[in-house]
Amino acid sequence: MTILQHKNYINNIIASDATVYEKLQKCCDYLKEAITYYDWVGFYFKNGDKKELKLAEFAGEPTEHTIIPFGKGICGQVAVSNQNFVVPDVSAQENYISCGWKVKSEIVIPIFVNGKNIGQIDIDSHTVNPFSKDDEILLEYVCKKVAEILEA
Repeated sequence: MTILQHKNYINNIIASDATVYEKLQKCCDYLKEAITYYDWVGFYFKNGDKKELKLAEFAGEPTEHTIIPFGKGICGQVAVSNQNFVVPDVSAQENYISCGWKVKSEIVIPIFVNGKNIGQIDIDSHTVNPFSKDDEILLEYVCKKVAEILEA
């Protein structure tokens, strides 16, 4: 599928009458199923006033990493840097929190609402270096659409 086709599918999810939580879950389920090297897809959001992220909806194997302190791991680093983080090979990252021996690479894209980083989408892959600029473009779009429903 093309990026445009993926975006259209995401648009349909976001425009549906489902609850915010159902929309987030449907986005996770869709991305995990539609893109073969997306082996785990999840949303983390800032946990109230705490300097930590809390796992929300996800698709894939359950993880013990339901709370991630800011600065720790790839997700925690994105919470501080406000920048996309693409990790072609997690074994080369010193500040990586292992989610399982199968995970070989990760991409994390922040979600901004009113200019504030309120969370992120996190993708783990069992393939080394599968992520391209197209993945960043698609996931930035997903985060933009998610921000729209969270602002509402």
